[in-house]
Amino acid sequence: MGHVMEKIMADSIARWFRLRGDETRFQIGTDDHGIKMQRTAEKAGMHPADLVKQNAPKFQKLFDRLDISYDVFVSTSLTQGHYETVQALWSALSENGLIERRTYAGLYCTGCESFVTKKDLEDGLCPNHRVPPEEVSEENWFFLLKSQEGFLRTLLHPKTGTYHIVPDYRGNEVRAFLEEGLDDISFSRPRSTLYWGVPVPGDEEQVMYVWCDNLTNYISTLGYCTEKENSLWWDEAEVTHVIGKDIARFHALNWPAMLHGADIRTPDRLLVHGFITSEGQKMSKSIGNVVDPCDVIERYGVDPLRFYVSHEIPVGRDGDFSWERFHALYDAKLRNDLGNLLNRVLVLLHKEGGKIVVPDSPVDRERAGIGWEAYAASMNAFALHAALHQAMELVSTLNIAIDRTKPWTLTGEERLVILSRFAESLRHVSLMLLPFLPQTAQRIATQLHVPYADQMLKKTFVLGSFRQWGACPEWKSAGTPEILFAPIEAK
Repeated sequence: MGHVMEKIMADSIARWFRLRGDETRFQIGTDDHGIKMQRTAEKAGMHPADLVKQNAPKFQKLFDRLDISYDVFVSTSLTQGHYETVQALWSALSENGLIERRTYAGLYCTGCESFVTKKDLEDGLCPNHRVPPEEVSEENWFFLLKSQEGFLRTLLHPKTGTYHIVPDYRGNEVRAFLEEGLDDISFSRPRSTLYWGVPVPGDEEQVMYVWCDNLTNYISTLGYCTEKENSLWWDEAEVTHVIGKDIARFHALNWPAMLHGADIRTPDRLLVHGFITSEGQKMSKSIGNVVDPCDVIERYGVDPLRFYVSHEIPVGRDGDFSWERFHALYDAKLRNDLGNLLNRVLVLLHKEGGKIVVPDSPVDRERAGIGWEAYAASMNAFALHAALHQAMELVSTLNIAIDRTKPWTLTGEERLVILSRFAESLRHVSLMLLPFLPQTAQRIATQLHVPYADQMLKKTFVLGSFRQWGACPEWKSAGTPEILFAPIEAK
């Protein structure tokens, strides 16, 4: 579920960027190399390459089922050009005097794919994987991270720095770690220990450690450090990474230090998400509390899962998946508040022949403008949770209004105008929900017969003037109501 939360969050951001008119390139994928993958394959009696070929398509299929609108899917052992860029980056760091070979003895956590210190442990265990690290002594190539401390302090300065960590308190955690002083980091492993990885240039005995390899996938798909380099989506773009808090340190410190050491610009922003538990406990097969996202999608559809993750878990915070809470949200927020509202409005409009006459009201225009300003401010600040709540608060307001105005008791033009006002408001709701619940948003617009409904899921669709009140003068009629979310009992 952690991968699910991360990809849904990143997808909502990418969809918002496109909606506001930005050219957007959204990249996801799999990190294929490392000791963990090698050992998993060996336990299964397979070569790691065969395990990757088996698993990578499964991840891609899951992301497709989650409606993740990625532009590029990377598999670091399969994507053409990845090895070339990684080795070129290594060579650039070496030429700049930032890599040296030395003997190292320390503690290594396979789950984290990282060397750790005793101060990182809790009761002698890795805090993320709850297992003791292995004692390792070997000769490796090291990246001289400590030499980059001054650069990183400038880069991450809370007021003047150019690499912004969201939310702010995650940035404070990284800066506190930086102030304790950094250690140089192991960048390779002996081939006798790790054979599944990118070979170290000029050293047949060593294979690159995963962090030099995996992090570089962000630029290897752009052909960086090769003749195929395309700098448009890095040098000339606003670059945002979305990652979990357990690897925030590597993305906030190691990665920009590597880029700086190779004379490549650093990213603009790092969004850090928390962990997701199940019924208050870490998900574990032994406990039997692992939530299968495919099971949720099969039973309820993809948008209720996307809604739960976005509605319940603010960016940066840990969250919990509870079936009781999932069912409560599904029934109250999606089926009753949203689904029944749409149905009530369309049923009443259908009795009027489906006619739509959106009133040209300065008050409505102002309210819509204020609502969109607040929503856009939240989205632009990556407060996704707040933006979705704002959209659902509009739904709640409309439900209160329809009960108060009782349009079914009205007649003639008065009835038509007030129902058209509800229909226009629902058009705005559908647009606000589009980054979060794309299929539901389009279904709402389709049932309303909004002229652009069939364009909404295309990556070229832009909000533009559609966020203005009465922006579709050619919209003259509503469609036939259909059930938006079926009752739980029927599933």
